[in-house]
Amino acid sequence: MRFALTHTADLAGLTSLDAFSHVDEDTVFGALDEAGRMVSEVIAPTNRDGDTIGSTLVDGAVVTPDSFKKAYGELVAGGWAGVKFPAEWGGFGFPRVVGTALMEMITTANMAFSLCPMLTHSAVEALLAHGSDEHKAVYLEKLVTGEWAGTMHLTEAQAGSDVGALTSKAVPAGDGTWRVTGQKIFITFGDHDLTPNIIHFVLARTPDSPPGTKGISLFLVPKFLVDDDGTIGEPNDVTTVSTEHKLGIHGSPTCVMSFGDSGEGAVGYLVGEENGGMRAMFTMMNDARVAVGLQGLAISERSYQQAVTYAEERRQGRAVGADPTESSPIVDHPDVRRMLMTMKSTIEAMRALIYLNAASIDRAHSGSSDAEQARGSRLADLLTPISKGWGTDMGVELTSIGIQIHGGMGYVEETGSPQHFRDARIAPIYEGTNGIQAIDLVMRKLPMDGGDFVRGFIDELHDVARELDDQGMEEIGRPLAAGLVALREAVDWLLACDDVNDRLAAASPFLRMAGVVIGGALLGQQALAAAAAGDSAKVATARFFARQVVPTVGGLIPAVTAGAGDLFAIDPTDLGG
Repeated sequence: MRFALTHTADLAGLTSLDAFSHVDEDTVFGALDEAGRMVSEVIAPTNRDGDTIGSTLVDGAVVTPDSFKKAYGELVAGGWAGVKFPAEWGGFGFPRVVGTALMEMITTANMAFSLCPMLTHSAVEALLAHGSDEHKAVYLEKLVTGEWAGTMHLTEAQAGSDVGALTSKAVPAGDGTWRVTGQKIFITFGDHDLTPNIIHFVLARTPDSPPGTKGISLFLVPKFLVDDDGTIGEPNDVTTVSTEHKLGIHGSPTCVMSFGDSGEGAVGYLVGEENGGMRAMFTMMNDARVAVGLQGLAISERSYQQAVTYAEERRQGRAVGADPTESSPIVDHPDVRRMLMTMKSTIEAMRALIYLNAASIDRAHSGSSDAEQARGSRLADLLTPISKGWGTDMGVELTSIGIQIHGGMGYVEETGSPQHFRDARIAPIYEGTNGIQAIDLVMRKLPMDGGDFVRGFIDELHDVARELDDQGMEEIGRPLAAGLVALREAVDWLLACDDVNDRLAAASPFLRMAGVVIGGALLGQQALAAAAAGDSAKVATARFFARQVVPTVGGLIPAVTAGAGDLFAIDPTDLGG
């Protein structure tokens, strides 16, 4: 994590910006060391409780495991909830990428638990960008510090991922407030007992609004109304109907929420402009998408740590050259070592990608020039769907490898390994399925600046490959260069393709290509720094990824350029047999 912050995110460059002039690297690493102790001692032990006890609905209210309450209390008491937010609202004012590193720790410790602060962070982003001064004064500091929690309410049963089909309503009450009615599903931490108040951010339609996404507005709907003196007042008309029984993340309550069951509607406050809800919600969604990509990284890291420990301790068979009278640790067998190196190298590539993404958002907001801010914004736009899509796909694949390393014991719940796989499986689905991320990448992000931005970024990564060659690390540089050529070929094909269905058919294999190649190039960049520092293990990790993972993207070129014909060659009625 330190290496990625230093050599990929350029933490020193970030802390030299005016916005972060009160922060230096020693302060950041000291804070993360302290956070690491708290997370490992307080939050990590709650992971098993979250899975076996879970969060349950009792008499209309969600009850979390007792260990969650203690851990959340310490998270708030230590000020960790507000690390990346402005000091004027109770935060530390650190760069966003430092908050990302902290969230990696929290999520690795307990993914289900981490969803509560994660969504609260997204609520803070929405208020900072779109909230009125009045609403900021009432709610913002409570959310920044984590004293209150926040949620996102998008999905409805009939709409699914088609947000424009939602039917929840909001009507003006004549006093500046609105009355919100409707029902939402799949609401993470929609209710819980970790905080005394929960601030819901709800998408709804106002009277006479246009159809589709252009007619959606965003409303702040507190679980409890807030009195003029800032204290918690009467309950709002918000009901928890039920909680879902899920494959994983059992400690995170996934709720069906209803507004306005008891009267005219729940009291809500418009956030941003009427019919501007999607713009405001995407502020939350983009923050959450990077955080969800981070979940793929974090849960893979936990699975890997456990797999390494097991492989070092478990003895079975005899490795080549081993004492014939003793069984060898399975870590000495080449196939087990391949699985471990696949996990290790991919995790480090994911971390580099996601940290660069977060640092790019920092520069988009706080860069020292218009040009730096513009580049940061475009790079963040490009990397966000890759971070979310590739990061969470890899989370599922790597936690599956973690089970495989355990052999038969990996399929036994008592080892804890299956939980990582089960927990990881939701991440490719929520905050916009990975298919939606891939479509966003090829339809919106690649065409930025007529395709010049993505082509220029690939050229920058080619410079890394050339420098690796110049420094005598051709075994890393050459496969990276080949991968970048393949990626450029795919980009050029997509940008030249006029058939929308063909581009959509290419989206998912292209996103995987982009994740692997960009992640590999960032590892190559780290290898240059590692070689200068004498860190042979990191160089070897980058070399493994470059030689054994990056070449797989060549096989994806035919899938990218095949078009949609084969996908629709069979009539839907014939798909079943």
